[in-house]
Amino acid sequence: MDKEEKQEPKKRVKAIHIDQKLCKGCELCTHFCPHNVLEKSEKPNEQGYYPPIPVNIKNCKACKFCELYCPELAIYVEEES
Repeated sequence: MDKEEKQEPKKRVKAIHIDQKLCKGCELCTHFCPHNVLEKSEKPNEQGYYPPIPVNIKNCKACKFCELYCPELAIYVEEES
């Protein structure tokens, strides 16, 4: 078996969903993203918090660290099937 056969297929991200109503603006998702996909929004949500926005979705590797670290479960990474 050569290198190409051992590697898992790359995961592609279809969308990053952020529930604006659940987000408390803690920024854990932006700090733990290893690919700088998320950035703090300049517009507050209804509660006055600044939720993240995906700015570099093409860099997303579907590691889902943003999902894992979000204490409010406000982020969902949707992968292409």
